[in-house]
Amino acid sequence: MQIGLRAHDAEYAPLNELIPNIKKQGFDCIHMALSKSIKEFEINKSSMTPGLAMYIKRLCDENLVNIAVLGNYLNLAHPDPEALKEITDKYIVHMRFAGILGAGVVGTETGAVNAAYKYEPANHDRTALDIFIKNLKPVVRAAEQFGVIVAIEPVWKHIVYGPEQARYVLDEIGSPNLQIIFDPVNMLYKGNIEKQDSIIVKTFDILRDDIAVIHLKDFVTDGDELISVSSGTGGLNYELLLSKIKEYKPFIQCTLENTKPENAVATREFVQNLYEKI
Repeated sequence: MQIGLRAHDAEYAPLNELIPNIKKQGFDCIHMALSKSIKEFEINKSSMTPGLAMYIKRLCDENLVNIAVLGNYLNLAHPDPEALKEITDKYIVHMRFAGILGAGVVGTETGAVNAAYKYEPANHDRTALDIFIKNLKPVVRAAEQFGVIVAIEPVWKHIVYGPEQARYVLDEIGSPNLQIIFDPVNMLYKGNIEKQDSIIVKTFDILRDDIAVIHLKDFVTDGDELISVSSGTGGLNYELLLSKIKEYKPFIQCTLENTKPENAVATREFVQNLYEKI
C-alpha cells in the first residue's frame, strides 16, 4: 500500500517547496487539485499548459513521489446546459493535462441534479443516474483519447451513492478507462452507519477489479450529520478496510483526507502501523 496526502492539506508552499515537503513527511504520492494547491497564479484552461504539467512531473520525479489523483470535482449533472459545457471542457483539459503529467487518475464525484451541488432525494432517482451517465460519456471518451483513467467517487449525497450504482455506471459505459475511487466514509450517512462493514465488503465484492485509488479518512457523528475527521480518530472499521486492501490491492495508492499539517504524519503512521499488523 502506498500512502499519499492531498496537497492542499499540507502547509502551503510554492510548488518547488510543496512537493519536496510532502515527500519529507514520508508520503509516496499526492492527490492534487490544482486550483487548491497552487496559489502563485490562477489555474485555468489557459495556464494548464504542457509546460506546467512537465514542470510538476519533474518535481515529482526528483522527489520520488507521483500524482495519484488529479482532482476535478465538478458537477457533471449540472442542469444549466451552458454551465455543463464549461464543466465538460474543464474535464477534457484535465484529461489532456493528466496524460502529460502521468497522473494515476483524474478523479471526480458524481454530482447533483441542482446547480448548488446539494443533496436532494431526486439525486437518487434513476433519471439522475441516466443523466450523469450521458454527461460522463464524453469525458470518458476524452480519457480514452489521452490514454488516462477517469475515476468516479461514490458519495451518499450524490447521484452515484453506493457500490450498486457505481457498478451500473461502469457496466453501462463499458470503458477500461473508467474506474472507481473508493472512499468508504463517503458512502455512509447516519442511517447506514451500522452497515458499514457490509458496504466495505460489497464494494470489494462487486467493484474490486475497478478500484483504482482509495481515500482514507474517518467519521464522527454530530446529531444527524456525519463529520469527516482524520483516519483513526472516528468510527470507521479500519481493520476490515485495511485487511481487504492487503488481500486484493497490496500496492494501491491510498490518499489521506481531512488531515492538517500538524497531524498528517501521525495519521500516516497510524495507517501504516495497523496495515503492517494485519
